[in-house]
Amino acid sequence: MSERGQTKRMKNKKTVVCFGPGPMFKGGIANYNTSLAKAFDKMPDTEVHIVSWTQQYPAIIPRDFIDNKSKEDQLDGTNIKVHYITNYNNPASWGATAKLIAGLNPDKVIFQWAIAIQGLPMGFIAKKLKKKSKAEILFDLHFVIQKEGSALDNRLTRMGIKHAHAYVVHAFKTAGELKILFPSRKFEVVERNGKIAGDGIKVHKLYHPVYDMFKPDPDFDMEKAKKEMGLNKHVFLFFGFIRKYKGLHNVIEAFAKLALTRDDVSLLVVGESFWKTLDSTKLSTKVKNATFGLAKKIFLKKQDDEREYNPLALIGQFGIQDKVFLDNEFVPNEDVPKYFQVSDSIMLFYLTATPSGVESIGYNFNMPMLATNVGHFPETVKDGFNGYLAKDGDINSMVEAMKKSIEKPIDRANVAATSKDMSWDNYAAELLR
Repeated sequence: MSERGQTKRMKNKKTVVCFGPGPMFKGGIANYNTSLAKAFDKMPDTEVHIVSWTQQYPAIIPRDFIDNKSKEDQLDGTNIKVHYITNYNNPASWGATAKLIAGLNPDKVIFQWAIAIQGLPMGFIAKKLKKKSKAEILFDLHFVIQKEGSALDNRLTRMGIKHAHAYVVHAFKTAGELKILFPSRKFEVVERNGKIAGDGIKVHKLYHPVYDMFKPDPDFDMEKAKKEMGLNKHVFLFFGFIRKYKGLHNVIEAFAKLALTRDDVSLLVVGESFWKTLDSTKLSTKVKNATFGLAKKIFLKKQDDEREYNPLALIGQFGIQDKVFLDNEFVPNEDVPKYFQVSDSIMLFYLTATPSGVESIGYNFNMPMLATNVGHFPETVKDGFNGYLAKDGDINSMVEAMKKSIEKPIDRANVAATSKDMSWDNYAAELLR
């Protein structure tokens, strides 16, 4: 290539920074940030960096966030560079992060926003970047109004996301919350392939892409797996971190009522109890629990303490142990597919909902959704087409949705049609448009 051609190519080259947890962390946001970076990396003339936390939360939070179980290198075969630098508990690292990102001379910086408590460091970094860099700063919003909700959460969210040039949302509900949080600002919501018409702040209304990191095993022996797990003909799956807003207590109660009338059903509960990842007998854990509990009482007076949430106790109370398979551990990425392939429906009887990573994994396996009619679910789950909707807080309605999934099973081709354009490649291309 001539010198002139090389110069032209360098000018066309784009540098993208994905700020958020890197692949060493557990959970949906780490998977999301990594998957997005990989989609950018596949584009020609694009240099991609993941700039990650080393510690995402205050040190007093009693939880282990590192994925020590997954074996596969998610970035194998890519040119993505990962920088683990940002420590929530070390403000000096916040300035170092902004300096690092600015030094990369990026065209776009995409922040993953998923929890209000990160408002201080992320707001600081975004503000510094706005001064030091010419990059367009986007915040990819997994929520705006926090699920648990409080005045402090809203304040931290405003601090965290206010310096963005533009936003990305996965549901119209989230776009509406953005307008509530910043009532004096003018926003313009633009859907895929759309153009901004006025002078408002751009809000990309996209979707939660379908995870392609979890691939179905074509040689999977379903009958063998069912036998090994002691599963019956019809299998319902609850998957992911056990958090109160995900409504596992509703899932178990509804399943218990269904199981009174049928002997051919099973419930799979697969996932780690969010607040039970540390050794409770250790002094360090006891100190963290005490300090964290005090902080919650002081700053979040109206919230209950989710650490006491124990829906798994309902399994014994309802006497359904013989119909429930429980894997109450963090699931390595390599083991995820078997649970989805052995199941018939994914259970999303949430109390509140923003676009869900579990829902996205389900789409990758063309799995019908059983969801409550809260949050964004009415936007994505079309009752009778790709799943069934139940009334919020209505156990009988949830039982009916489960019955319908057996008596009038959803055609998995419908689920595939729902998600056919929801790829990471399309998503990344839209952000670089």
